[in-house]
Amino acid sequence: MKRLLIATVLLAISGFGCQWCSEMCAPAPNATKFSINPLFNNEMVLQREMRIPVWGKGVPGEIIAVEIDNKKYTATVDKDGKWMLETRTLPVGGPYTMKISGTKKVITLRNVMSGDVWICSGQSNMSMSVARSKNAKKEIAAANYPNIRLFKVRRAVSAKPLDKVQGKWTKCTPATVKYFSAVGYFFGRDLYKSLKTVPIGLIHSSWGGTPAEAWTRHDYLNAEPMLKQIFIRHEKRLDAFPKNLERYKKQLAEYKKKIATAKKTKIKAKKRLRRPRYPYHAKHPHRPAGLYNAMINPLVPYGIKGAIWYQGESNTGRAYQYRTLLPVMIKSWRKSWDQGDFPFLIVELANYSRVYEHPVNSYWAELREAQNMTASKLPACGVASAIDIGATRDIHPKNKQDVGKRLMLAALKIAYDEDIVFSGPTYKSSKIDGDKIILTLDNIGGGLRAHNGNLQRFAIAGKDKKFVWARAEIKGSTIIVSSPKVKKPVAVRYAWSNNPEGCNLYNKEGLPAIPFRTDTWNGVTYKKR
Repeated sequence: MKRLLIATVLLAISGFGCQWCSEMCAPAPNATKFSINPLFNNEMVLQREMRIPVWGKGVPGEIIAVEIDNKKYTATVDKDGKWMLETRTLPVGGPYTMKISGTKKVITLRNVMSGDVWICSGQSNMSMSVARSKNAKKEIAAANYPNIRLFKVRRAVSAKPLDKVQGKWTKCTPATVKYFSAVGYFFGRDLYKSLKTVPIGLIHSSWGGTPAEAWTRHDYLNAEPMLKQIFIRHEKRLDAFPKNLERYKKQLAEYKKKIATAKKTKIKAKKRLRRPRYPYHAKHPHRPAGLYNAMINPLVPYGIKGAIWYQGESNTGRAYQYRTLLPVMIKSWRKSWDQGDFPFLIVELANYSRVYEHPVNSYWAELREAQNMTASKLPACGVASAIDIGATRDIHPKNKQDVGKRLMLAALKIAYDEDIVFSGPTYKSSKIDGDKIILTLDNIGGGLRAHNGNLQRFAIAGKDKKFVWARAEIKGSTIIVSSPKVKKPVAVRYAWSNNPEGCNLYNKEGLPAIPFRTDTWNGVTYKKR
């Protein structure tokens, strides 16, 4: 009896002890096994000429060691389970091997290069793949550049800033480049050829059809009075979601019925039927700061040389607001990276849509103006024009080679301080001389020229603000503009429309003039927020 009692007590103690051990000795619920951020993997490019941030997660108190180029660096995991350290600058080239060690785990990353890393971001014209570009088969077959490395960020939206992205580094080959950003690739390829010995890393993070506010930090948007309307509109659309969802369900049911009928009767109208769109919701890619949180913030503070940006089509209806929005976005990125004013290169929107026979006001022209105002206002910014390589009926022109080349020229000037002509002629000043207006331009390079005949797409107006086509003549480094219909001119515009087809002012280096106007009259987007 006594032995039975002792056995019972021991069993109870044993059971209690097992329960206590499972609860008290096991890792805390929030403890994370040692890991390195997903941005760091085989084939990556690390930014040269700067200390290199390396970071990840682990168990609080754990010592993490990073070894590269025969040097060792250590960090301690903090109470939140995070660690970060900085290595010294690496000599250009490679390959290097990086070894990251935790208490019970070692991660070895191979074929690491030291070079220049560029972020490639924006909407559909940045997303557009090499497979859809001009001469795609030829370009893909020739894309064999083992020292150009590609990283494509998986699309995601978040209400809060994230610290991880999904993606991996790969060497540039015909197989990997096929669905990579065409603008990003052609920019990186031309830059690599120009720099010759410097490996290039391209991080592609874009999403078609998205506005700039989705790519901007929430606190920076919220601090700017002109941008408050963005949040008001967002909240209203979220409030309308339940009602819009019910409407969507009815439209979807009707759509499916029509599709079924079309299949049975083999009516060709099936091709013209459009599936209704799911209504705006909390994880919509237009959400203010939503793409910044999920697709830009996780890249910080990975060392970069700069960024290229092809976006604006989705903001043309609010082009005046874009004068504020784009600079705010750029400042928010620069603040996040804390690398100072890193180079930020902007693609000016290409010519697109209907060609008008008379001068018009233009949403797209005002957006281009906002892009150029941003570049002139902020340090280390530049513009690559696509005004002559667009398409009337295609918002996604296939000629991404020239876009990449012009971005490369801007990079050589702004990021690498090379003494080159990187831009087409830009407006500097104007002077009224009787019935004429004399324009002075910058960035004329070897001189101004008219491509294929007389200068086209110049318009002139008097105080009545009614523009008519004008005669324009090159006189040295100036352009003289006039029209017999306007005796007392006050303003000139050049290539001021969505699609100024035929605009033909260039410098002798073959770069197109940036569209401009001399007036400051309120445009068609002035009150649109």
